[in-house]
Amino acid sequence: MERTRRPAPYPRLVAALAAAVLTAGGLVAAAQTARAADADIARNGGFESGLTGWSCTAGSGAVVTTPVHGGSGALKGTPAGSDNAKCSQTLTVKPDSAYTLSSWVRGGYVYLGASGTGTTDVSTWTQSASDWQKLTTSFRTGPSTTSVTVYTHGWYGTPAYYADDLTLVGPGGTPEQPPAVPTGLRAGTVTSTSVALSWAPVTGATGYTVYRGGTRALDVSGTSATVTGLSPATAYSFQVAATNATGASTLSPAVTATTSAPGGGGGGGADLPAHALVGYLHSSFANGSGYTRMADVPASWDVINLAFGEPTSVTSGDIRFSLCPVAECPNVESAAEFKAAIKAKQAAGKKVLISIGGANGQVQLSTTAARDAFVSSVSKIIDEYGLDGLDIDFEGHSLSLNTGDTDFRNPTTPVVVNLISAIKTLKAKYGADFVLTMAPETFFVQLGYQFYGSGPWGGQDPRAGSYLPVIHALRDDLTLLHVQDYNSGPIMGLDNQYHSMGGADFHIAMTDMLLTGFPVAGDTTKVFPALRPDQVAIGLPASTQAGNGHTSPAEVNKALNCLTKKTDCGSYQTHGTWPALRGLMTWSINWDRFNQWEFSKNFDAYFG
Repeated sequence: MERTRRPAPYPRLVAALAAAVLTAGGLVAAAQTARAADADIARNGGFESGLTGWSCTAGSGAVVTTPVHGGSGALKGTPAGSDNAKCSQTLTVKPDSAYTLSSWVRGGYVYLGASGTGTTDVSTWTQSASDWQKLTTSFRTGPSTTSVTVYTHGWYGTPAYYADDLTLVGPGGTPEQPPAVPTGLRAGTVTSTSVALSWAPVTGATGYTVYRGGTRALDVSGTSATVTGLSPATAYSFQVAATNATGASTLSPAVTATTSAPGGGGGGGADLPAHALVGYLHSSFANGSGYTRMADVPASWDVINLAFGEPTSVTSGDIRFSLCPVAECPNVESAAEFKAAIKAKQAAGKKVLISIGGANGQVQLSTTAARDAFVSSVSKIIDEYGLDGLDIDFEGHSLSLNTGDTDFRNPTTPVVVNLISAIKTLKAKYGADFVLTMAPETFFVQLGYQFYGSGPWGGQDPRAGSYLPVIHALRDDLTLLHVQDYNSGPIMGLDNQYHSMGGADFHIAMTDMLLTGFPVAGDTTKVFPALRPDQVAIGLPASTQAGNGHTSPAEVNKALNCLTKKTDCGSYQTHGTWPALRGLMTWSINWDRFNQWEFSKNFDAYFG
């Protein structure tokens, strides 16, 4: 990703003085001034047709109706994280010709420039314009240049900027043509509700449109897409068209794919109910919520995660689990009673998992020896208690990314690589029915939209987004991802606005990111693909005592309505509707009991 160095005031002053001297000497080249007969060849420079003709990085651009310089629309660019909100278009020009680029701008730092000129690329900028002001620069194309890219952008971490009435005045070139028809369309991973597609890149294309059964399904910038929201065991036909500013190609030859039967794809738990309630049971410790025996867990709970298996040391990989000591939990059952209760739950169709980690259980599999110890010790726990699978609840400093590990699709950090390997080994050992769930915090997942690891230049928190490579590598084995939408700071959503915990809006925005996918650290070449809705549950605290960010039942229901029915969405616009959203997770069953079962009763009432 391009990262332009912010110009210093002193060089800019020197440039201005130099221009003044040239002007005084009558030496300003007439060739750099657009001829009177030249035309404005910029497309939709007044943004009266939305963003037609423009491409903005990481969804950073939007057209607003106020403030505007002229007409009814203007561009608003919002920098976020390592993205500078660059909006650009490529225009056809004539070789060895003079052009003048201008735009009215206001707001934060604003840059205006042209690249690919074939001579010297140009740019100009202004700092924090409180009202509209005009930026202008000029250039001459090279002897073989037939296209240039004009752009605006802001600066990292600064407020939004606005641009309007952008013009590029000069002789027009040969009109650009629509791109060719895409080739090589094929279906990849198929689940009960989704089909992954890919195709060969098309020269001159700036985007692609995927069609399902002849109807437009989604637009993407790259050469792959996952169509979601499909019905199980159903045949579908797909085509793709390439697009650019002048139009779209004809549709490609169709490819067909049939979704799998219900429960197909993604890890064990195929026999989970369509909408499941997941809860953590404090089995190895007591706190203010009190101890709850396994046999006393109500039938509402479909997945019961035993909290927690913890390591003998941070880096040992040796995980141990035992029931709460009698001195701490006077009403704790015996090991035999506990195991019998687990079998009874399983006979009733429930899943019981061992959850590894938690706030106090830091696990760093930094060596292959730790990886192997993890596999061995977790297997022992699963076998001893007859469990259905594993929940990964790595928090704190368990996961982080080494400097230089910048691609979630190909991680190199040992603690990440070894964890992925260990889980794959467990999955292979226990087979298709092995249930795998994860409960990361937002810092390790959705924050990856803005920041990933220490960043391309270092200096960021290396834990940012560090769960993404684990989730991605294991997505075909993953039963449920229930991110903790609590104990979180504000997180930027796909609308490039910050969302705060405690209300429906936070859960809507955070879940939309998982079900839509997002460019990691704003890099549109590294897009974290959407998960299937049946793989996603929303994580919430069961009471105000359970954690920061408690959400009232009414707000929980609003979030569910928005995500599954597209009602009660408030100001946030989701990128789809997902009636197959799996359900809810809570910390914890104990705290829900303490709170008179408010959380589980609301779940039962909502889903019937």
